[in-house]
Amino acid sequence: MAEALLANMFFETVAGPDPGSQRTLLRAMPVMVGALCILAIAFRYYSAFLAAKVAAFDDTRITPAHRFNDGQNYHPTNRWVLFGHHFAAISGAGPLIGPVLAMQYGFAPGLIWLLVGVCLAGAVQDMLVMFASVRRDGKSLAEIARTELGKPASLICSIAILFIVIIALAGLAFVVVKALGGEEAKLPPGMLIELPGGENLSEQPGDDGKTIWQFPKKCSIRYSPREQPSNRAEAFRVSVPTNTPLEVVNDTVIIPAGSKQIIPGSSWGTFTIFCTIPIAMFVGFYMYRVRKGRIVEASIIGGIMVLAAVFAGAYIPNSPLEKIFGLSRENTIIALCTYGFIAAILPVWMLLTPRDYLSSFLKIGTLGLLVAGVIIANPTLKHPPLNETWAAGGPTFPGGLFPFVFICVMCGAISGFHALVSSGTTPKMIDKESDIRTIGYGAMLLEGLVGLVALIAAASMPLDIYYPINVDVEKEPEFQARMQQMYLKYGETPEAKDKLHEAGVRDVHKLDLAQLEESVGGESLRGRTGGAVTLAVSMAMIFTDAFSWADQELKDLMKYWYHFAIMFEALFILTTIDAGTRIARYLFQETLGKVHPKFARSDWLPGALLATTLVTGGWGILVYTGQINTIWPMFGIANQLLAVMALALVTTMLINSGKGRYALVTMLPMLFVTTTTLTAGQIMVRNQLTNIENGTQVSINAMNMGLTLFVIISVCSLLMIAAARWITVAISGRVPGKTT
Repeated sequence: MAEALLANMFFETVAGPDPGSQRTLLRAMPVMVGALCILAIAFRYYSAFLAAKVAAFDDTRITPAHRFNDGQNYHPTNRWVLFGHHFAAISGAGPLIGPVLAMQYGFAPGLIWLLVGVCLAGAVQDMLVMFASVRRDGKSLAEIARTELGKPASLICSIAILFIVIIALAGLAFVVVKALGGEEAKLPPGMLIELPGGENLSEQPGDDGKTIWQFPKKCSIRYSPREQPSNRAEAFRVSVPTNTPLEVVNDTVIIPAGSKQIIPGSSWGTFTIFCTIPIAMFVGFYMYRVRKGRIVEASIIGGIMVLAAVFAGAYIPNSPLEKIFGLSRENTIIALCTYGFIAAILPVWMLLTPRDYLSSFLKIGTLGLLVAGVIIANPTLKHPPLNETWAAGGPTFPGGLFPFVFICVMCGAISGFHALVSSGTTPKMIDKESDIRTIGYGAMLLEGLVGLVALIAAASMPLDIYYPINVDVEKEPEFQARMQQMYLKYGETPEAKDKLHEAGVRDVHKLDLAQLEESVGGESLRGRTGGAVTLAVSMAMIFTDAFSWADQELKDLMKYWYHFAIMFEALFILTTIDAGTRIARYLFQETLGKVHPKFARSDWLPGALLATTLVTGGWGILVYTGQINTIWPMFGIANQLLAVMALALVTTMLINSGKGRYALVTMLPMLFVTTTTLTAGQIMVRNQLTNIENGTQVSINAMNMGLTLFVIISVCSLLMIAAARWITVAISGRVPGKTT
């Protein structure tokens, strides 16, 4: 009996595709517990080795926070307070979205890379870059390059960082747009839609003179007369060009050319995110002007107001306010750029600081809730460990498992963006050198845990729910045949699901897409690519399962969990967008300051306005012209190449300081990341060149190819300069320009 109970905690047996066959699926709880043990061991032993031997922390040394204490930038800060600030600053979309998108390869590749990458690469980079900055008076990555390699390396580093930050911000913003903004997906002409018996179409006028047709639930879709039919469980709307009648033959609708499926935006989610902006500003005024120093009061008030905004959002759909907050894709991009612009101009205490503070509580609290939810709910991992269907490329990434799983799963394993934070604000607030271990290595492990939770949540989602959400409606005909084969090979039979519901089993992981849409508050889910919606649905499933003992109706519980998850994701990302935009603004002003000295002054308003406009305009154009299968790989490549630069600089510092025997701890991850990233880069450039030759979006592909090539060339140039230094020191035994 005990053995059977234990086995049920680790595995579940489900009906296979063939009559009488069965498959054994792994449960999530043992994966989560095992991952937590690995992270704990890495922190206990490997970070201790790095602290004692590689960095050799010395608490008797006076840190820059004490030496240059000015009460503004340099200020000694409590280790745990600074840990929260650093985690909030480094946590973005990457650990949330990357593992979800990489699920097309199965859950095992992403799981292994997250664990190995965060312990041996990402946390090592963050900790040692922070150490290098503390030992160099809290200087930036570009200044570390100047100190270790000279002015040419510093110039290359500065320019490359500026472009990489803009590409990274585009990748982050794109996730928010896909989660909140509506869009229209092209439908192939001649597509056949068979109506269910007794159901009719309803017609209503649309924008620009178009006609909107409402299709009922349970339609049968054939993208061409020769294709096998697929069922569309949920209702949907189609926009048809003006004066183009629909042809209906025996309850089968023939879709004319120029038709598009309308995917509405999330008015509930947009309203909630909008509310967090004045809430953060109110908290800022409360802490710094109304009741100075009353941080606990401000935190409680802010937290209650944020949760109230989630619940208030339930009344926005089908209300007069829906038109205001139900934004199109274009309007969402404009709103996001406007927010980024304003946040980069306002004083930091007014918006950035209170938003970071509130979001750090929300991030860590929700992460703890998710870990507990996974352990309590203990769902089965529906996705296979290795999905052979898409091993050579699929709907998310056209490339194969190598190298794209390492590009897709980036921030949770290793992120170059972290190097900017680790050489930016954080080292200026380190109280003593031993704190670097907890803040640098520990915060990165926590971000790796975010990625692991996101991966487990996505892996527990049924395949016939994951792919309809995460595959573009326009591209569904291209992948339909292979998806049907995949469902037969890895999915659970519809008969098994139906029997469970007939028996009264209320398992959210057994719902179909239409039932899920109803449960999350009537949101449209099909074709919501980008990973954000997929993750929000999977999080809502886990939370609902974990709290099923409360015996609430699914539709009453899941819709709040879903929109809480959307808010959680957006806040996760917005804190990085506003901070990243401000960092890029400073970098731009430094660059423009070489032309005119006034631009280098961060308090000169004309310079700040111009630099911020160029930055927000840059990433806004990339978001407007991009798609998830172009933006995310380019973001991954740029971000990983920045990590290569950071690791190369730390390796140089170790060699220059006579610790070359420990250089392998940074050189080995640098070489691995360089290999995967350059391989992905040349594949991406080749694909973009092919698109240009075929006349496909020539200007967009040319711009993306130019940006990718520029970043690759910059990083390769820095690597050559660094390698020349390593060889020189190895041969001569001393650093050029320094006496031994």
